[in-house]
Amino acid sequence: MRASFGEAGARAIAAGIAVSTLGFLSQGMLTAPRVYYAMAEDGLFFKRVGWLHPRTRVPVVAIAMQGATAIIIALSGRYEQILNYVVSVDFIFFGLTATCVFVLRRRDAAAEKRATKYNIPGHPLTTLFFVISCWVVVLNTIYKYPKNSFIGIAILAAGIPVYALWKKDPRGAGKSNLKR
Repeated sequence: MRASFGEAGARAIAAGIAVSTLGFLSQGMLTAPRVYYAMAEDGLFFKRVGWLHPRTRVPVVAIAMQGATAIIIALSGRYEQILNYVVSVDFIFFGLTATCVFVLRRRDAAAEKRATKYNIPGHPLTTLFFVISCWVVVLNTIYKYPKNSFIGIAILAAGIPVYALWKKDPRGAGKSNLKR
């Protein structure tokens, strides 16, 4: 932007990046604690994390846990490093989530014996383009920033043994509260 539009262009793109970052962080701060809360309610996380404040109905413990985690991550490196931790993992799941459209459309069409209710303009090409684009972003991030990408993927992978231990907990802490 600086090369094309000078200092004003550089400031404009910096402001756009700041607004975009603020939006992304805001949604993360609002949704992540609710995920922890739902996991606790389903017996897939510590029961205490599912506690709601009696007056505000806010998952206070989950929000505090998210805040503590955010502080640790913020103190762990530069913005670019942290961004690469997140991009290498988030875009894997963005692509995987979009692949669910193929499954949902097929199930819906088979069950209803009619056209699916999951209408997406240009599908399947647009959906496929999105999936491929997400995974190209992941591959590019791994290629350009292998160390940071590895850290992000390692943090994700660290959840696998924790999940396995949680499911085997003999005291029942990992048993689901869901009615089957």
